[in-house]
Amino acid sequence: MNDRPKISGTRYVLAVKDLERSVNFYRDKLGFTSMWADTGWHQLRRDDCIVMLGECPDDRSAFETVNHSYFAYIDVEQIDALYEELSKAGVDILSGVTDEPWGQREFAIRTVDGHRIRFGQAIDS
Repeated sequence: MNDRPKISGTRYVLAVKDLERSVNFYRDKLGFTSMWADTGWHQLRRDDCIVMLGECPDDRSAFETVNHSYFAYIDVEQIDALYEELSKAGVDILSGVTDEPWGQREFAIRTVDGHRIRFGQAIDS
């Protein structure tokens, strides 16, 4: 029996300037579905990825943090199909799909709030 604690999932909590605009982006552009909403908050899911958006209209935007605006590296299956899906949806693609020396096939996007996400799939050996 293994008594070691296990991390069983992740949820990303992000500050956004305009909650409605951000929710629409995650639903309409990234394919997430709404799970829960309340005043100033909205939780969305796509497969095993959950994002919790909190409206903070007076906070500094992620666009202003430049390199520190990456908040997630999301492992995916069928990365080329996801790249095509997001490209067709008009998502701000920061880099095309590339094979990296660390054994991942990757690309990156930027959300309407300036947060950046990198998607990756293990390259078959």
